[in-house]
Order: sequence, then C-alpha cells, then structure tokens
Amino acid sequence: MSAVARPYAALIALALLAAAAPAVAVPSAASSSSSRSSEDARTEESRSEDPLPVVSPAPRKMSRAGADVPLAVDTEIVVGRKTDEAARRLLTDVLHTHGVRDPEIRTRPSGRAALTVLLGEAGREDIARALRGTEVPDGAEAYGLRVRRDDARRGTVALGGTDAAGQFYAVQTFRQLIAGGGHHAGRPGPRDSGERAARRVIAGASVSDRPAMPLRGTIEGFYGPPWTAAERLDHMDFLGDVKSNTYVYAPKDDPYHREKWREPYPEDKLAELGQLVDRARANHVRFTFALSPGTSICYSDPDDVKALVAKLQSVYDLGVRAFSVPLDDISYTKWNCDADREAFGEPGKGPAAEAQVSLLNAVQREFVATHPGTHPLQTVPTEYGDLAESAYKKVLREKLDEGIEIMWTGTDVVPPEITNAQAARASELFGRDVFVWDNYPVNDFANTRGRLLLAPYDKRERGLSGHVSGLVSNPMNQAAASKLGVFTIADFAWNDEGYDRERSGEQAASYLAGGDARTTEALRLFVDLNHAAPTFGDTPWQPQSPVLSGRLESFWKRYATDPEGALRELRPVVDALVRAPATLREGVADRFFLADADRWLDATELWGGALRHGLRALAAQRDGDEAGAAKERAAMDEAAKAASEITVDPEEHHQVGPVKLGDPFLEDFVEKVRQETDGEGTQRDQG
Repeated sequence: MSAVARPYAALIALALLAAAAPAVAVPSAASSSSSRSSEDARTEESRSEDPLPVVSPAPRKMSRAGADVPLAVDTEIVVGRKTDEAARRLLTDVLHTHGVRDPEIRTRPSGRAALTVLLGEAGREDIARALRGTEVPDGAEAYGLRVRRDDARRGTVALGGTDAAGQFYAVQTFRQLIAGGGHHAGRPGPRDSGERAARRVIAGASVSDRPAMPLRGTIEGFYGPPWTAAERLDHMDFLGDVKSNTYVYAPKDDPYHREKWREPYPEDKLAELGQLVDRARANHVRFTFALSPGTSICYSDPDDVKALVAKLQSVYDLGVRAFSVPLDDISYTKWNCDADREAFGEPGKGPAAEAQVSLLNAVQREFVATHPGTHPLQTVPTEYGDLAESAYKKVLREKLDEGIEIMWTGTDVVPPEITNAQAARASELFGRDVFVWDNYPVNDFANTRGRLLLAPYDKRERGLSGHVSGLVSNPMNQAAASKLGVFTIADFAWNDEGYDRERSGEQAASYLAGGDARTTEALRLFVDLNHAAPTFGDTPWQPQSPVLSGRLESFWKRYATDPEGALRELRPVVDALVRAPATLREGVADRFFLADADRWLDATELWGGALRHGLRALAAQRDGDEAGAAKERAAMDEAAKAASEITVDPEEHHQVGPVKLGDPFLEDFVEKVRQETDGEGTQRDQG
C-alpha cells in the first residue's frame, strides 16, 4: 500500500511587524532593577488567572490549580514498588535538562525538600492524597497530574497513572509544564545547573487525561529505501514524546518482510530489530512485527504456515508481542500454487478471502493464542481502501476470528477525508471496528514525486475515535521530516474531539524548534512551502502554500495601482524566505530532520534569492535604471534555474527528480517579473 482558516497568517504578520518595529530603549540600571524585582515578585506569586502552557497532545481536561511552583535544585522523586522504570528515567532526564542535576530518589518524602515529585500508580496513598481535586479517568494509559504549593512555599507534583504507560504520559505532560524549557533543550553544564533551575517554574496545573484511541502511532509501510536503524531508534523516542503507543514494522523494500518472508533474518539484522524492540519498550511503544507473505504463499501448504510461524517466533524471542500479517497490494485473480485452486476453487474475491482467513485464523490459533503476552493479530486485507460490499468482505466478516484487527485506509488509498459515517460503514462491512492506516504524510507515489509533505493533519472528522480501534500514520521515506505531520496526527489520535489544526501545527513546529520562537516561525514558513498533500487524482486534499500564494496574489493586485506600496509590503516576506534556511540550520537540533530537509532548504534559499532579485528588478525598472533591472533579472533567472535543478537524494528516495516546493507560485512570480520587465505585463493588463 502506498500510500483553512488562517493557516499561517501569524507568520507573515510577524515578518511585517519585525520590519516596522521601532528601536527599543535600554532601561536605566534603576528601572531595570525595579523591573526585575516586580517580575520576580509576580513569578513568585503567579496569579491564578495566568494562562497555562500549551500541552500536546491536548489533554482531555487541564485547568489552573494554583500558583506556579519554582523548579528547585533541592528536588526529591518519591517512587514506589509499582513505579514505572521508564517513567522514572524520563522524569530524571527532564529534571536534568532543566538544571536539576541530582534529584534524590526516595520511597518516602523527607518533608524538607523545596520540590517533591510523587511518581507511581494513581491509587498509591500519597499520590491519591496529592491528586485530591484532580480526577484520574478510568481506562488504560490514563493519568492525573497536579501541581501544588504549600504555605511554606514548598512544591509538590503528583504524577499518577492507571498503569505504567499512564505514568510515563504523566511525565511527558509534566515536561511541557516547565516554563522556559523546550522539548529538546540542551543539557546544562555543572556550573550553571543551579542557575538554570532557579529560572524555571512549573505551571500550577491540574490535568485529567486519557487517550481517545487505543492504538496510536505509525506504520513504516512505504515503498522505497527503508529507514536506517538510527532513524528508527530516534523515531521510537519521538513516538514516546507524543504519547503514541504503536509502531508497525512493515517496510515494503525490506526483502525479509515481503519477498524473502520465509527466510530468517541475518544475525546482524535480527540484532538491529532487537535494539529497536528495546527502545520501543523504553518509550511505551508497542513494536508490531509485520510479515507480508501474499506475493508467494501457498495458503494450503502446511509448510508455508509453519515457515510463517517460525519467522514470527524468531522475533517473539526478541521480545516482540504484537504481530501483523498484511495481505495488501496482491492479486486475487491468480493463485501462487496449484494446490490452492484445488483447496479453494478458481481465483476470485470469495476464494481469496477463504484462503486468507484459513491462514490468519491458523496464525491466531497456533501462534498468538499459545504465546503469553501477545496482543491481537493484525492484518491488512486485499480490499483495504473502499466501502463497497463484496464477496471478499463478506467472508472476512463472517469467518475471520473476531479477535483479529483489520486495517483500513479510508475510501481510497489516499482519501481526501475520513468521516464518522465512513468509518462506521467500514466497521460494519468488516464486522469489527477498523484500525485506520492513514496514508499521510507518505510520499512514495507518483503525485508526491519531489515533495516533502509537512502540512498539519486535516479533514479527519472529530468523533472518529468512537468508530475505530486506532489510527496509524504511514510516514514519508524521510523519517525525521515526517515528524511535523505525525506530531499532529498523534494529537488527533489522542484527543480527536479537542483537536485544533492550527494549534497543533504551531506546536509541531515548536517541538522541532526546541521552543525557540524565531526557529518556530521559520519552520512554519517552511511548512507553508511544503504544504501540498496529493491524492492519486488531480486535486490534492491539502493545498500548496496557502499563505505565500495569497501574499503573491495580493502583491500583483496592488502592484497594478500602487507599485511602491506593493514592493514595500512584500520585501519583508521575501527576506523571511531567504533567512529561513539558515535559521533552521542554526536553530533545529534534530540532525536527522536537517539531513532530510537539506535539499529543500537549499531550494528555499535559492527561490528566496530569486524573488528578492525579482523585486529589485521591478524597482530598478520603475526608477528608469534599465541596466540595473537587467542585472537583477539575470540574477533572478540564475537563482531560479539553480533552484529548479536541485534533485531528491537517490539514497533517500526511489523517486528521483527535481525538488518541489511552493509550486507553481514561485515559478509564476518569476515568470511574471520577466513579463513586467519586458513590458508585456503592463500592456496586457491595460489591454
């Protein structure tokens, strides 16, 4: 399987404000001291009406419970017998990041620490007492969090989960409540650790939270070069950060996943998978191993069933407890062996379903049911992207073991929308709630050639969680560049009723920017340039460059009557375009993202330069400087040509071709400048 309202208006507004902002006077020493004193006092008292930080994924309930609590070097972490070790490690890392280098781990609070963090099961006596006033929702992966400050100005943070994952997610929320810290803030050195901690506060919040969908995450299910081992390990950490609990290993171009499915993994590859399983577990991510035998399996051959089970056993021994047998992108108009014709009849939809059900039920019965700790078997049916009744679906609905989960991509391979009614119909057709495999932001099909797909998740209806068992994203071949889109998908899957596309897109950019406002702004601009989300048809389900296209259209309309004003208005927008690549390379700490985006960043800088030269050419022409206009136009053409010749890295993607971004609006602007400087544009407009 291969795969708005005010979208980024703030981006342009910030660029314009920056250009027009007056100089700021430097305060005197006395006024500076007075300002610091009042600021410190306000921080200390932290009024109850102060807004809370934005947390992603958006919690079900979050409100202010009281004053902010200073983060203190003198911090104790109180654990119990059922405290999750992954949550404790994460909490320690978060505190380290913000300057608390040596928090004391205790089983009982001393009562003397400036800050006490209680971590464990929500029902633990001390945690339940500290959570009083904060509800802990029922269900798996739920948690409660409460920040308090007592009369002695000591702080207490209660982090209680209904299970181990709930504890881990409580810490992930706590991480985002520390004011002044980014998601990837660098670790401080020993000399400044206390100073850094002294500048931080924990928002006085009460949070009651649980996920809307049981299964949330990604499926590495694209065609083309699979992710590297390092990229996958990084992706497990990312999934933990965004409270996703599922990763399905199903890269189409891993030969041992598909063509060589019968053959055991070589020892080195098996060791890589073992490391990945361990990293997934450390982030409360369910590693799901998928094996896709449909291109060559003989369903009626017991030896093939044994070979499949043996392959699953090899990764069960590594610690894998979730399995999938996908049967997508295969034909049901032919058999792989004559024995299947004898067993199931002539090829067709019904017989194919009978054969697949026999295999899947055998795996469920002979492997999953006999292996302790395994999760329900998953499959991708051959009919995975429609809502039409068929003989194939009828057999699956009536005969497939009711415990097996079925994945569905929507009304098409890349659907323009997914509604509650569509999901309800799919569940009806397959006889169970479907597990959505959403082919976004995957870029392995022809209409995505040369593109990064970075737009926030959209056109998936609120309330979908009531009709599906889960949602996984099929990301791009570029693992880290996928984080911007996957972040927003994780937000939707956790709390689809509370999903806000604009807020989620802003938070995704802030996540990669480590909380830095300037870098976040540059990322939002970069997202706008790479906003298109194609389908298999002619019309993308998300448009390209909604902000930039509007700005360029407005420019030409104004240029016809007020050229000086139009030039003045567009210059800061173009300047922001030119600066964005350098800003991102300096401000984004994620080296995987920078590697993925490298060629698109180069193209952005060149296109920005082309637009800048184009504006200068227009200005020179209006000043009567023909030589200057010709020089700037030549520079514009050179930069545009260089940008258009940048190609996708063949080691990163199998679809090699020119890098695309901001199309066709950047090219159209350059062409329009050519016409204007030739005198064609004005004459045509007047005509």
